[in-house]
Amino acid sequence: MALTGRQFTIAAGDHEATVVEVGAGLRRYAVGGDDVTVTYGDDDLPPKGCGAVLVPWPNRLRGGRYAFDGQTLQVSLTDPATGNANHGLGRWARWVAVAQEPSEVTLALDIVPQTGWPFEVRVEVTYAVHAEFGLGVTAVARNTGSRSAPFGAGFHPYLSTRGRALSEVRLRVPAQERLMVDDAQIPVGNKAVARTTYDLRRGRRLRELRLDDAFTELTMSDGRAAVDVRTPAGGGRVWFDEAFRYVQVFTPEIVAGGRPGIAVEPMTCPADAFNSGIGLLVLEPGATWTGSWGIQPL
Repeated sequence: MALTGRQFTIAAGDHEATVVEVGAGLRRYAVGGDDVTVTYGDDDLPPKGCGAVLVPWPNRLRGGRYAFDGQTLQVSLTDPATGNANHGLGRWARWVAVAQEPSEVTLALDIVPQTGWPFEVRVEVTYAVHAEFGLGVTAVARNTGSRSAPFGAGFHPYLSTRGRALSEVRLRVPAQERLMVDDAQIPVGNKAVARTTYDLRRGRRLRELRLDDAFTELTMSDGRAAVDVRTPAGGGRVWFDEAFRYVQVFTPEIVAGGRPGIAVEPMTCPADAFNSGIGLLVLEPGATWTGSWGIQPL
């Protein structure tokens, strides 16, 4: 068995995606055999969060510590370099496939009460491919417990550069503000992108620019925002609905197989939202949250 557990492959027309049991992550999305996303091997763990589902919080939680409902809580630290807890509790859990058809699959996880997380939230993520519209992903979270629960969600796909160098990539991010961070990569404020090298609203070649930055104040059209990654060999678009008010863009030189990639991460809240309260969702008992995003080839 692959290190990421069972592999669920769905297809429609020339579109094919593989979703994994461990973490419910997206391992591959391809059209006509060409990878739209960065793909990692069966015998590999997801590199750099590749394709991960980030619940019940995305990005970093300072020191793994937060206060909620009059109680101070501490979760395990998963990012030793910065001393933070990174990307939630679902990445290394075995999710359960609760529905599968040729073109879609739904995986579910009950995030059980544990040290630093005395809450009960069930998350279901449905991946579906469409011969015309590409890959669509819908997430639903429900508080199955008896007390209010803090919650945030994010997703971590990497778009392929189609064999081209990062310097050749043309990136468009429809955001008016970039989040400023401290040495622990925790947000300390926002800054307008206008008249800076981070103004990507009209699209520009990366050249020497490298990013590990969150953006907000996103321009929506028909209830969606979209980040475009284009190269001379093709590209992809990550779109997301109004449930996601932040997007992280990360441009590592190597993701998998010696290849670069562009992570486009839609998030409901920025890093450390459990402490700042910015964008934080509070799910009352029985309440649900839902959000959708997807990828289209360009």
